[in-house]
Amino acid sequence: MIRIKLTSIAVDDQARGRAFYVDTLGFQVKHDIPMGPVSWLTVVSPADPDGVELSIEPGGQRPEFRKFQDWMREQGIPWTAFAVDDIDAEYERLSGLDVEFRGPPADMGPTRGCTLDDGCGNLIMLYQG
Repeated sequence: MIRIKLTSIAVDDQARGRAFYVDTLGFQVKHDIPMGPVSWLTVVSPADPDGVELSIEPGGQRPEFRKFQDWMREQGIPWTAFAVDDIDAEYERLSGLDVEFRGPPADMGPTRGCTLDDGCGNLIMLYQG
């Protein structure tokens, strides 16, 4: 059986990415292994520390990555999506931390969601399902 155990997001600055995904969103570091000027850095939800890991990949040094990242943002396409228990409460909490959103939570069929800017070149969708 195939399972998702690790997924990744490429950021334009790994240190800024770590600060956002850990200090702002609230993930916890699972692995931080130095590899020259960057790290093998993964984070997990504190609610599921043995669950799916998110690798914070250094991508900003590569112009082809930057071009794709810019295209995704221009199209308004989130790189990934994270589930939350209460979208309205999470929107308020993160807004209070000066996270930039594309708009407030809205109904999207059977769920509610909103899109935020991670400050590292990516749009991220939050949803409550």
